[in-house]
Amino acid sequence: MTCSTPFKMRLVHLDLKGAPPKVSYLSEVFPLFHALGANGLLIEYEDMFPYEGHLRLLRAKHAYSPSEVTEILRLARLSGLEVVPLVQTFGHMEFVLKHAAFAHLREVAPFPNTLNPHEAESLALVQAMIDQILELHRDVRWLHIGCDEVYYLGEGETSKQWLQQEQNSHAKLCLNHMQAVASHVLTQHPGITPLVWDDMLRDIPQEQLKASGVPQLVEPVLWDYGADLDVHSKNFLIGKYQECGFQRLWAASAFKGATGASQALPPVEHHIRNHELWLQVAGSGPVDTLQGIILTGWQRYDHFSVLCELLPVGIPSLAACLQSLVHGGFAEDVRLRVERFLGVSSLEITDTVSEGAGSFPGSDIHALVTQISLHLRSSVDSLLERNRYVTGWFSPYHRRRKLVHPVMIQHIQPEALSLLSRWNNLVQQLEAALQPVFYPDAIEEWLEENVLPSMQRLQGLLQDLGEAAAQQPPPTSPGWDTGQNP
Repeated sequence: MTCSTPFKMRLVHLDLKGAPPKVSYLSEVFPLFHALGANGLLIEYEDMFPYEGHLRLLRAKHAYSPSEVTEILRLARLSGLEVVPLVQTFGHMEFVLKHAAFAHLREVAPFPNTLNPHEAESLALVQAMIDQILELHRDVRWLHIGCDEVYYLGEGETSKQWLQQEQNSHAKLCLNHMQAVASHVLTQHPGITPLVWDDMLRDIPQEQLKASGVPQLVEPVLWDYGADLDVHSKNFLIGKYQECGFQRLWAASAFKGATGASQALPPVEHHIRNHELWLQVAGSGPVDTLQGIILTGWQRYDHFSVLCELLPVGIPSLAACLQSLVHGGFAEDVRLRVERFLGVSSLEITDTVSEGAGSFPGSDIHALVTQISLHLRSSVDSLLERNRYVTGWFSPYHRRRKLVHPVMIQHIQPEALSLLSRWNNLVQQLEAALQPVFYPDAIEEWLEENVLPSMQRLQGLLQDLGEAAAQQPPPTSPGWDTGQNP
């Protein structure tokens, strides 16, 4: 593909800690990723990796088998996508430290986020995880070792004592652990370079970073998912990292999962703007300042948060972002190309997304989720809170006491039944569309979060209406004999 992009590597991030797709779906989307301009994948397995031995308990219920991981790698190769695995080794360790067997390795006892860097067993644990992942990824050039958002670092009891010594600091604590993990990768797996997220490095003084030796060991990934990314300060940060001795730097943008923990539809315009600003950053420095860009697609903000936008729902946003990178922006001709790739008649970037079906893998899921997200809750709210018969004659007061004017049943019930039946039908279609792509627990979670609350409100109204109707005295039929003869 001939392209004018400043980013040699364009990696699509697969965040498998929520709603991991089945391998069969990946086999459909990998060729599309390639066609859109991606040439790599950052695969964040989390608990979907088939850990063995004492790490076996980390596996999720539907974790991929070793042969499925091998198949994912084969499919990626077929589509010209270079795989970079990601394993968290410091912060975001919830999927490990939530287990009783590893809870003693927490930095702060009650919180499973962060690993205690003082324990030899902590390092042994992440080394074992790295070794198992690289055992199945024999020919990779990079391994991402995470290290972002290391919350509560320095707040553990051992850390507090360690920090009382004059020469010690939070920065040193962080750099020491990064150095230990990166050194393990470089010595035990020569030829593989560790990547790290850069947020823990940003505020460390330049001299301290330089002296730590870390710049010779890792390549930082500067992440910023904002539509208000500050190009000038990003270039300043790049300059700082280069002066510290980092050989190569990467960027990270977002195509979904960065605008709200419970976001169901990606705001495409926001994400396109984020990529346009990254293009400005890359264009305002020397060529090849940035080795590549990772288009992140977060599926949860952390291991315990709700699901954000599902992968099929994020595909139009990903397409617009990748094509913006390839063509240097999102001009009208680029929009038309994206519409052709997706098989949609018009890509709506200002309101969330187009409601048209499309012909890309998972486009049925995209269309149904869009319908539900935009209209389910509002249609139920409209009936319950703005319908004059419901608000005037069947309020919460009436419902609790099962009081209703009989004529109101005819005004309310048909509309509520029709609404319920329409949504039931759409939700059944969505379930049928989700089943080939996702495992049952992800489907259950998404529906319970995004569909059930509104459906239950609607069913509750109908149930109360039925009970109130049942309490009405039976109508007296004409000529009914009361047995009271004159």
